[in-house]
Amino acid sequence: MTDASLPTVVLVDDHALFRSGVRAELGGRCHVVGEAADVESAVRVVLAARPEVVLLDVHLPGGGGAKVVEHVLATIPDQAFLALTVSDAPEDVVSLVRAGARGYVEKTIAADDLVAAIGQVRAGEPVFGPRLAGFVLAAFSGREEPVSDPEVDQLTPREREVLQLIARGYRYKQIALRLGISPRTVESHTSAVLRKLQLTSRHELSRWASRRGLD
Repeated sequence: MTDASLPTVVLVDDHALFRSGVRAELGGRCHVVGEAADVESAVRVVLAARPEVVLLDVHLPGGGGAKVVEHVLATIPDQAFLALTVSDAPEDVVSLVRAGARGYVEKTIAADDLVAAIGQVRAGEPVFGPRLAGFVLAAFSGREEPVSDPEVDQLTPREREVLQLIARGYRYKQIALRLGISPRTVESHTSAVLRKLQLTSRHELSRWASRRGLD
């Protein structure tokens, strides 16, 4: 029997391994009522399950997390969304909030903090880390939004994720585990990033990312 006091949650992420990990971490503290891996299935599952909170990634097949938010809110205006993602790029944060998400946390968040964030969003409160909150305040206070970086813009969403994790000191196997891909695929993405940015090593890549605040 499900404890009615527990928040009901739908998990939306295109990596099954990550969804399994989150489900395990939330066990006994939230009731996961559905999962989805792309925009179309996410909209369908959320509309059917009507969870209190939707945890979703920014980058999803079929148009991204913002599309899920927009489509669902058109039918359920008070649906609560909490972005749970590896990306802390200003444009990603702002796009989700503009679409209607109530909060935005990174996948490095501790399980206890994630449960607390779900509770806050469930109660109608916004949830952002200090740096992410700065992006949101800048975007909605009439100040100029963060300037786009042409070099970063040429990278695909997955390449940006790999770049960020490399900058934070993760090894290929660790990155592969976090993103639900193979180490060989991580190497392939890293090579593509190095080529596009005209760099020659992971060390240069880490320094490059650090100078731009991507670490």
